[in-house]
Amino acid sequence: MLSTAVRLSVLLGLLGFGKSQTFHMGPCPDPPVQENFNINKYLGKWYEIEKLPSGFEKGSCIQANYSLKENGKFKVINKELLSNGKVNAVEGEIIHMDVKEPAKLGVRFNWFMPSAPYWVISTDYENYSLVYSCTNILWLFHIDYAWILSRAPEMHPETVEHLKSVLQSYKIDTEKMMPTDQLNCPPEM
Repeated sequence: MLSTAVRLSVLLGLLGFGKSQTFHMGPCPDPPVQENFNINKYLGKWYEIEKLPSGFEKGSCIQANYSLKENGKFKVINKELLSNGKVNAVEGEIIHMDVKEPAKLGVRFNWFMPSAPYWVISTDYENYSLVYSCTNILWLFHIDYAWILSRAPEMHPETVEHLKSVLQSYKIDTEKMMPTDQLNCPPEM
């Protein structure tokens, strides 16, 4: 079984699928999420400060804006500044994955794709948010993402290190986390 996992991991790497993602052997960690999460307090603009690599985010000035839709559901608009100077924006829908744990959200950017986990591990709603997402692949290995978000385009380095230590305490590897460039961002974003 381990041999199959190694072969699959090597195959994905050779195909280039693994360049931007972080693969780990074994199932996803199961960190606790924010207790008494209030999505209404979470709404508004968040700036990405650091993240684990992802193939779907390639620009700078990355931000997410969460809001209530007219139909009562929640949406997110993610924006990034591409290297050619254009702003790329994508809209997604936020759903509750587990009513018993309201901080376990899911996000879907296409109606035909399943929701991806979006777990708010910790937030104070006014300054920072620590988000984690993980998907098991045949329970042999997993792909995970993590984001440190802020209400402002910058965050004190001690706060960033503290949030990374929270992830590490749940056996989430932060070694590949990288800062997001939030300098010289267009004001209209």
